[in-house]
Amino acid sequence: MSPKVTQFLKVQLSAFLGGLFDLGIYTFCFTVFHFTAPFSNVVSGSLGALVNFSINRYWSFNNRAASIGSQLWKFIIVVIGSITLKSLGIHLCVDIWGLHFLLSKLIVEIVVSLGFNFTLQKFWVFK
Repeated sequence: MSPKVTQFLKVQLSAFLGGLFDLGIYTFCFTVFHFTAPFSNVVSGSLGALVNFSINRYWSFNNRAASIGSQLWKFIIVVIGSITLKSLGIHLCVDIWGLHFLLSKLIVEIVVSLGFNFTLQKFWVFK
């Protein structure tokens, strides 16, 4: 397998693990605390981002040469953009279209993760 394919698969596994953590927190916030779906996404996305950053820095991209500070501020910018896109998408799906909160989360997560997060992390944050 080529190094690029291996790296892509590592990033997807990292996203999946961070996503599981994110989904658990999202569900907990929505069902137990009765937060709105978009606000539950902000809370869970922020915590899931910490898991994702750690896995990507030390395993997926194996990029410890750059200072953690330079990667972290870039990562935070990506996370803010990602959480914003996801929260807007979830709001549209749940509050406007009436889709189930978990189905909405899944659809939006896939679209934003592949189209936004991966690209910016690979070519800007952990390059």
